[in-house]
Amino acid sequence: MSELEAEPNSQASDEVDDQPAPGADDQVGPSPDDHSFERLLLLLKETRAFDFTGYKRPSLMRRVRHRMAEIEVTSFDDYADVLQLQPAEFTALFNTILINVTSFFRDPDSWAYLRDDVLPGLAVAGDGPIRVWSAGSAAGQEAYSIAMLLHDLLGKEFRDRVKIYATDVDEEALHHARQASYTERELVGLPQPYRERYFDATGGRHVITPELRRGVIFGRNDLTRDAPISRIDVLLCRNTLMYFNAETQARIVHRLGFALRPEGVLFLGKAEMLLNHSGMFEPLDLKRRFFRRLRSGIREGSGMSATVREAAPVLDDGASRLRTQLLLTNPVAQIAVGADGRLAMVNYRAAAMLGISERDLGRPFQDLEVSYRPVELRSHLVQAIETRAAVWLREVEWRRGADPMYLDIQIVPLLEVNGRLASASFSFVDVTRFRELRVEVEQTNRQLEVAYEELQSTNEELETTNEELQSTVEELETTNEELQSTNEELETMNEELQSANDEMQSTNEQLRDRTSEYGELNGFMLAVPSSFDGAVIVVDANLIVQVWTPQSYELWGLRADEVVGQHLLNLDSGLPATRLHPRLRSVISGQEEAVIGQPVAAVNRLGRRVRLRVTVTPLKSGTDPAGGALIVMEDADAAAGQEGSSSAAG
Repeated sequence: MSELEAEPNSQASDEVDDQPAPGADDQVGPSPDDHSFERLLLLLKETRAFDFTGYKRPSLMRRVRHRMAEIEVTSFDDYADVLQLQPAEFTALFNTILINVTSFFRDPDSWAYLRDDVLPGLAVAGDGPIRVWSAGSAAGQEAYSIAMLLHDLLGKEFRDRVKIYATDVDEEALHHARQASYTERELVGLPQPYRERYFDATGGRHVITPELRRGVIFGRNDLTRDAPISRIDVLLCRNTLMYFNAETQARIVHRLGFALRPEGVLFLGKAEMLLNHSGMFEPLDLKRRFFRRLRSGIREGSGMSATVREAAPVLDDGASRLRTQLLLTNPVAQIAVGADGRLAMVNYRAAAMLGISERDLGRPFQDLEVSYRPVELRSHLVQAIETRAAVWLREVEWRRGADPMYLDIQIVPLLEVNGRLASASFSFVDVTRFRELRVEVEQTNRQLEVAYEELQSTNEELETTNEELQSTVEELETTNEELQSTNEELETMNEELQSANDEMQSTNEQLRDRTSEYGELNGFMLAVPSSFDGAVIVVDANLIVQVWTPQSYELWGLRADEVVGQHLLNLDSGLPATRLHPRLRSVISGQEEAVIGQPVAAVNRLGRRVRLRVTVTPLKSGTDPAGGALIVMEDADAAAGQEGSSSAAG
């Protein structure tokens, strides 16, 4: 678990340079929006340690603008102000940029190949551990998918032999993955046998069984900056590389290759190919995007091996001071990092060359500029410690001024007598002059070759033909890379559309629920006044009719659709509304609490004179006392008859 416990360094490596969008070379210069966007990326990098400079610019700008449109912000500078004033907006932005579109057993044909042709070879390779890494795991569906395959293959051996690491840069997605709880829609496409065997239904959701959940370890890992997990047998990195530009892709692929064991398997997404890494990986099944790491594809350490030596004789104080002075005055720049990862020693030459002073002693190595400039050294330090062999980095370019400097860097692990790692030393050898001499020799050789070619006209014609063929091959390779980039961009847009579709489906479900609730409430509210024996009319504060019950229709002969929305005094009915108008106003305004049983003579829809008992009660809406009025009209003769019948019966 140590690979996952390290916190990401707050200082981003300068190796991640801004990459222009496709076609940017044809433009006269960067637009003002480009400068504003770069300032926004710098803000994210400095305040939240999220370095998006290696992402493809078109996709990245499109996702940021999508979030800006949701909160109605038009410029990148204004959005930067919003982020500084509202820290919670960072979470919404990262959720928009980091598209977490995945599913169980995505691309079933590829997963069938993994199950039938790749995993059985690991299962029969002995009783050793099987290590799997799902990089860019989003909400964990792919990590749990391969866990199901391995558990189905190994049975009881799964718990003891399998370690599955699932990493992502999105903390919210990792939290979702650790819960191991999914909705019915998230299980679409999952074979029914796996659903029945590895999921428990709880509260309308489906939860991964504890036995399978314990086999997956989740942690945060930034593929562009953090050290990779090592000794991996199967590495899933699906539809992740396509979001990065070519330079960042190359660096990530190198780290993925370092993470794999010799002949380990890399499983990519359907829109990703390793066109420029044939020396590191070979296709295992190109159609399904499976690649095998070549044994000789990645240098695992060279030079002098770190071995256990005999105990050195004890030195007196004079000899110890002499040895210390010898190290400090060594013309080769040297620094040492202790077993705790902190700077332990720096000589005079290194202090002058690298800008390190004695005040830096004891600081974590990852916090020092030298750990990532002029080249990323943290991953090479991990390699030297794990292999216990020296690592050489040849002719590393370092631009500190107008003229570049070239360094050979050697990383050597230092062991104690008992074989325990004590520290590691870094040596920085200036080979600028050697490189210049080599370049001069190469130029001289080229001049000699030109002279020789002038004498050999026939050879020149052959070489010209060869160059034309090479140019054609390069053009074809360039075209192929452009097509691959376009394919990745289309796949990115497809996932964005899928994410937007999921959001719309969720919104539609909420709207349907609200509509159903509104219909039930409306029916209930209409049923209340309709349950009175007499006719009921509800008016608002302006005497506009709001409710007209069926009993009102029976009394006055006017339908509800003819009356609702009309002024009560404008209705052509036998109700003497003008007589009720003063009492209605006094009740609505609060001057009178209610009018109970006022006798009123009227003419019903049949033209007959009827005596009514009218009751007016106020309707109050919240704190507004003038919310309207409820008018109940009962036939006084019918009511008297009912009372008489009741008395006779008594």
